[in-house]
Amino acid sequence: MQVRARPVHPDATWTARTVAGRYRLDRLLGRGGAADVYEALDLRLRRPVAVKVFRPAGARRTDAQCGEEARLLARMHHPGLVTLYDTGRDESRPFLVIQLVRGTTLRRRIARGVLTPAETCRTGAALASALAHVHAHGIVHRDVKPSNILLDRSGAPHLTDFGISRRVEAADDAPEGAGTLVGTASYMAPEQALGRRTGPAADVYSLGLVLLETLKGEAEYGGAPLEAALAHLHRPPVLPPGLPAELARLLTAMTDRSPEARPDAAACARILADPRTAGRTPTPSAPAGSRGAGIHRSPRSHRSPRPRRSFAARQGRPAAGRAMAATLVTLGLTLTGSLGSAPAGEAAPPPRDGAADATRTSAPASPVPHPNDLLRRLT
Repeated sequence: MQVRARPVHPDATWTARTVAGRYRLDRLLGRGGAADVYEALDLRLRRPVAVKVFRPAGARRTDAQCGEEARLLARMHHPGLVTLYDTGRDESRPFLVIQLVRGTTLRRRIARGVLTPAETCRTGAALASALAHVHAHGIVHRDVKPSNILLDRSGAPHLTDFGISRRVEAADDAPEGAGTLVGTASYMAPEQALGRRTGPAADVYSLGLVLLETLKGEAEYGGAPLEAALAHLHRPPVLPPGLPAELARLLTAMTDRSPEARPDAAACARILADPRTAGRTPTPSAPAGSRGAGIHRSPRSHRSPRPRRSFAARQGRPAAGRAMAATLVTLGLTLTGSLGSAPAGEAAPPPRDGAADATRTSAPASPVPHPNDLLRRLT
């Protein structure tokens, strides 16, 4: 794994040292909420690697987080994922040794300029294929976002950072215990924001927002974590005008508020790989705030891989769910401050890649979102 070196000062006691007598750390590549990632050299095999060293945060918790990520990575092998080489401990710090991808992040690529529909489809097809592989192994990533996508020198994407990923059957559980909500607010699926079960459909939703960001040049739901989480429930994403009809239709389906209405990752990969999806026939410009307005089916167009629920069926949602969403929207009118502080007793993590990338959130969820519960959830 690799990102371009960031202007932070590495720990002198870890840079230019050897981990476990084998991996020489050369420079700091990036810092996350729980670990630092270094470019390194495997002295035994004489190959460049990336070493993810977890920071002390309670031995039991750190060991559990590192061990879970290692087990998940070890189960999967796909060109769109980073490969796990080794794992171990050094001076009580667990570490992972993973594939070094030379290039940049999708976050930095977007900062240089938007992608064309063809580039978005090519990138999206590779990422959707990787997610299909992840989901086939019974795993949910839960944090798909541009800063967790590495682009190698040929532009091929690699999904990384499985630090908060979980097996599907355990996706409701977080490292701290049952009922904990984790994710990144700007890319969090509505069911994540409401503290509900998070399955593969949540990754598809996040990928849809990532692809939309490559086309627009900015996150659809930016701002402070609370604002971003509320926005997912308050309004659907706005598609940019002029998209090819098939691509617009797919993005609309991927970012549907209902998990059941979204296509699975394998279907997304097939549609994105179809040349017609990136066709040159644009859709009529949609009015601001509308979703998919002016998008019409053509005789040759793909249908959504999963049938979308009718408007009448959507109106049949339980009243409690509508009340919960209304409560969160109301809170969004008053609680709009930045809520990116670290949990009590822990140092605040360094800034992550890109200002628009809302901080990863992790806090207890509640069946009924009282204001104090919502604040704890999003900090």
